[in-house]
Amino acid sequence: MKYHLKYFLFFNVILNTYLLFPQSNKIIDKTRVIITSDGEIDDECSMVRFLLYANEWDIEGIITSSSQYHWQGHKWAGDDWIDPYLKAYTEVYPNLIKHDKTYPAPAYLKSINFLGNVESEGEMEKVTAGSQHIVNVLLDESDNRPIWVQAWGGTNTIAKALKTIEEEYPNKIAYVANKLRFFFIWEQDNTYQTYIRPHWGKYNIQTIICDQFWAVAYQWDKIMPENKISYFKNDWMTPNILENHGPLCSLYEAYKGGDDNEGFRAENHKKKGDFRSEGDSPAFIYTIPTGLRSLESPDYGGWGGRYVKVRENTWLDQVPEDNYTYPEGRWYTSTAWGRQYMKNIYPKNQDLMNTYFKPITRWADVLQNDFAARADWCVKSYDEANHAPIVKIKNGIDLTAKPGDKIKLNSKGTYDPDGNKLSYSWWQFKEADSYSGEIQILNTNDQTTKFVVPKDAKKGDTIHVICEVKDDGTPQLTRYQRIIITVK
Repeated sequence: MKYHLKYFLFFNVILNTYLLFPQSNKIIDKTRVIITSDGEIDDECSMVRFLLYANEWDIEGIITSSSQYHWQGHKWAGDDWIDPYLKAYTEVYPNLIKHDKTYPAPAYLKSINFLGNVESEGEMEKVTAGSQHIVNVLLDESDNRPIWVQAWGGTNTIAKALKTIEEEYPNKIAYVANKLRFFFIWEQDNTYQTYIRPHWGKYNIQTIICDQFWAVAYQWDKIMPENKISYFKNDWMTPNILENHGPLCSLYEAYKGGDDNEGFRAENHKKKGDFRSEGDSPAFIYTIPTGLRSLESPDYGGWGGRYVKVRENTWLDQVPEDNYTYPEGRWYTSTAWGRQYMKNIYPKNQDLMNTYFKPITRWADVLQNDFAARADWCVKSYDEANHAPIVKIKNGIDLTAKPGDKIKLNSKGTYDPDGNKLSYSWWQFKEADSYSGEIQILNTNDQTTKFVVPKDAKKGDTIHVICEVKDDGTPQLTRYQRIIITVK
């Protein structure tokens, strides 16, 4: 009995430590993220989805910043605009942890929510609570894992944090740069070009600057393919997200009719209750662990888009025009190809538009179903809701082979947490391959498959094969595993 008591006391200490200090409950294999946001309507919509996926990351900062569109006194949502979302998260948290115990405690999320540099567009002179928190996280040497710092608005609060480190901790610059990863939704002020790039560019920080987000922003109804657009209409949004899914989803801003918040006039077929905009969501959707391994390289592609290296270690959207020249400076509303196309060329040359936005639109139905499942988690028990399949590959996910070799792939360890029936699809992710040809995959809908490495494949070529698994639950959920074959 005394041993049982000892173990009871030990685990009680561990439990109380977690309850008192929930921020210490870090999962080593989770991706670390800091988000900065300007509180625009689409940011507010993105915040709902972000919080529903809060279990997928170690969230280390939620910072309000400014942008060229929003700052104190100019279309400002308020210094405390996030508070209602965190309050609603608190209310649904008891149900969310029925589905995943690693959802962060509401008190922890509130403790890392700070106001950054918001007085004006691009302001980065003042040390703010938000900028200093970013400094503290980046300087913390107890955790050396990469950390994805996202700008849903301007980069100015991030820039101020880095300037503080440069001025006060110059011996830590290389250490900080080594673990930094950037994902920006446009450059919504000039601080990346005027400060971050010239002062930190030499450290080769991986930087993704996204324009593909316009596919899920205010003009989604023009961009989204016909076979996916229904997932953004009122008939889908209302039962799956907007109604009867608890206080967090009730904050989600659907389209209200007429002109939207940013002045983009809706087409006649857009109606109340339709999807409004989540232009900032690709920044965190990119980091959701789906098995597509997009964090390993921006040109792999995943739910948050696919990007090409343009200069230094900066990755932008792939423009489907021969001999296109990227701008030397900012990638934003006045220069980015997608926004300029929608403003000046649409509806002409829609094949170019479809190609440009395909890295995000190709996943739109799967992504929305996943969103609906998370909304269910707010109100349903574990047995009543659906959960994504767990995809396993027995052979390993990084293989080497010679031309002519037969490759056999086996996913028989794959399972569904709810016991749902699974369907399989094996396919070649050609856009991500460095091998320019096509492989012939056999038995594409079985648990096992095989193919022959083509004889014209050259040493160093890579072939990306995706094992895509869907369940038959409601809503239907999809996960993947990417296998990369390198030719030797």
